[in-house]
Amino acid sequence: MAITPRILLNDDGPPGPESPYSFGLYRHLTRDLGLDVKVVVPSSQKSWIGKAYHITEITKGRYYYPREPDGLGDTSPVSRPLKDGEVAEWILLDGTPATCSNIALHNLYPGQIDLLISGPNFGRNTSAAFSLSSGTIGAALSSSLSQIRSIAVSYGNVERPTPTTYFEPAHILAARIIRYLWDNWGKDLGGTRNGEVDLYNVNIPMIGQLLREEGMQVQWTNMWRNSYGRLFKAVPVVEAPFTEKEVPAEGPDSAPTGTVEQRDSGRNPSSEGVGDLAFKFSPDIQSLITPDLSTVPVGSDGWAIGKGFASVTALRACFAEATTFAEGAHVGDIEEGMRIIKL
Repeated sequence: MAITPRILLNDDGPPGPESPYSFGLYRHLTRDLGLDVKVVVPSSQKSWIGKAYHITEITKGRYYYPREPDGLGDTSPVSRPLKDGEVAEWILLDGTPATCSNIALHNLYPGQIDLLISGPNFGRNTSAAFSLSSGTIGAALSSSLSQIRSIAVSYGNVERPTPTTYFEPAHILAARIIRYLWDNWGKDLGGTRNGEVDLYNVNIPMIGQLLREEGMQVQWTNMWRNSYGRLFKAVPVVEAPFTEKEVPAEGPDSAPTGTVEQRDSGRNPSSEGVGDLAFKFSPDIQSLITPDLSTVPVGSDGWAIGKGFASVTALRACFAEATTFAEGAHVGDIEEGMRIIKL
């Protein structure tokens, strides 16, 4: 008999314009599939923060009560009964996704979680360039290092704005992939949890294929080992605040359509103490978002999203070792498990 997992759901932030998918997936998992799902998310958007932890701050939290239809709701410093229209009690923490993951597993719900689902992220997390920056994958890495099965889920924004008709089919497909992975969790020699795969990275492109009767093809993939260049640009050191920013709400991994309003109005690069050194995040990564597919390795996650496929990539929660030695290096005989480099 299949075991039904108890789930912890995480994301880069609370429901809103920058995290529009987590509430819909929560509803599908709980209302439609009847699963037990706890939710602990950052109190504000924490995209592109990787697996960072807050280690010098006191991480404070409050309770959150999402409502239909979009998950927006009220907060409370203490737990309270649900009011009319509220569907659940979530927890917001003033921390990173990885911080939320660890606190949830070890402080809030110790021994009560079988599977962490991180996301769905608002934008793709394909390829090394995006995945190594991702707070969504960072939360899954954190929980996998606590020996909890973990799945990072991302919805790749291709059309802007993304039609709302794609949302529910994406949730249904994500849930099917999650169920399949839970029931068929892979083996990985040396995995920290009984030789299992540490975590999976799932990417679903938000395209019309989701609405077709035959559905979207799901592809096993490896990670496209790409790279990026400049992520920041110099800005004038002025006292006037910024009025625009170049990174859209969907994140830097979405197709650009120009500038959007600066949400952090009033913040400015001060000249005090920095001289001419002032920079802001303005990534030059268009070639990663819409690459020439002939240059992308077939079977990689970047190739899959370019072809309109959902992708599933098994990952290790470590800086994986290279499989070859340095060019020209002379390695001595293996003795008692040692490989001595002859310098």
